[in-house]
Amino acid sequence: MAALARAQPFRRGPACLGRPLLRRQGGPGARRGAGGSEALGKGFTRGVLLSTGSFLVYETYRLISRSAEVHASFKVEEVIEQADYLYGSGETEKLYRLLVQHKNSEDAELLWRLARASRDLAQLSSTSTEEKKQLVYEALEYAKKALEKNESNFAAHKWYAICISDVGDYEGIKAKIANAFVIKEHFQKAIELNPKDATSIHLMGIWCYSFAEMPWYQRKIAAMLFATPPTSTYKEALRYFHMAEEADPNFYSKNLLFLGKTYLKLNNKKMALLWLSKAKDYPAHTEEDKQVQKEALELLNSI
Repeated sequence: MAALARAQPFRRGPACLGRPLLRRQGGPGARRGAGGSEALGKGFTRGVLLSTGSFLVYETYRLISRSAEVHASFKVEEVIEQADYLYGSGETEKLYRLLVQHKNSEDAELLWRLARASRDLAQLSSTSTEEKKQLVYEALEYAKKALEKNESNFAAHKWYAICISDVGDYEGIKAKIANAFVIKEHFQKAIELNPKDATSIHLMGIWCYSFAEMPWYQRKIAAMLFATPPTSTYKEALRYFHMAEEADPNFYSKNLLFLGKTYLKLNNKKMALLWLSKAKDYPAHTEEDKQVQKEALELLNSI
């Protein structure tokens, strides 16, 4: 726009310096006209210089912006690296404190990790009931935002489904059953996007197990709410648990536990003993692992 503004007087020049004006003003007028041409020439030169300066400013801005983007990218990668280290070390509170600083991030990888960290913090026995509820709802918001930023991110689908399920615990059986279809859809999408992710497969098994053991009164509510309510079987659940174990052997204590529990439901005590024993002997890195060990031992003692 600056270059265009400078060019306009130059185009008006011939009309201002026309012959009628020169006749009325005589020689001095002609000299002024020449001076005008010189001024116009200088104005044009300044316009070119201004245009060049504007271009250099724009290029500098572009380079700085690009540098900032690269720096931001490196920063995100560094945060994710730190987060994964803390997650692997079981440092739940430190992990949450690190990631919550980036809650306004546009990066789906950061956001689903924050959803997971929020949920993990909610699961700690040291977290109060009020704080737990707040963290559960926060986790859902972070997972939802991650999904909005990248619908092709399998982990965003997985954690969105997990968080919807958690929120259902606070919103009653009607909401929980209504959300079941959404949860299943996102677990299946996560598996579709990453067929090797054992956790997504395991969670699909949990979904099947939950509806296979649904109490009669909940089935009645589901039948009233939906023409075709969500249903499943223990055999379907077992298939997913085995698929998860094949994808990543011994990856999760809870998958071992549910293999044992499902075999118990199917009255196969021999296989139940095998998998429950594996769950009991699984190294306890987290509070959940300890709870799994405890439940596995109780079930073994009851057989």
